[in-house]
Amino acid sequence: MRFGETALGSEHDRLIETRQSLLKAIGPDGLVDAAAVAGLFNAIDRVADSTGTPLEDWKASSTADFRAEIGIDAFASQRALLDEV
Repeated sequence: MRFGETALGSEHDRLIETRQSLLKAIGPDGLVDAAAVAGLFNAIDRVADSTGTPLEDWKASSTADFRAEIGIDAFASQRALLDEV
């Protein structure tokens, strides 16, 4: 979790420390895999958002509380997707 948060954050020194800690814990191959997963999740969300991929009905209903809690529904792109559901 910490690696994913720092990889997408702006604290360079914290990223270096987190990356070194992860490297010690899971080795170089594990670090590469973790970085690839973090990058893919970031990219997949951006692609889906930019193409206007609609949110499935079951996801809209099962994530309503979570989205409200973190404020996602206030994003213009999210409002447009929810209007389609």
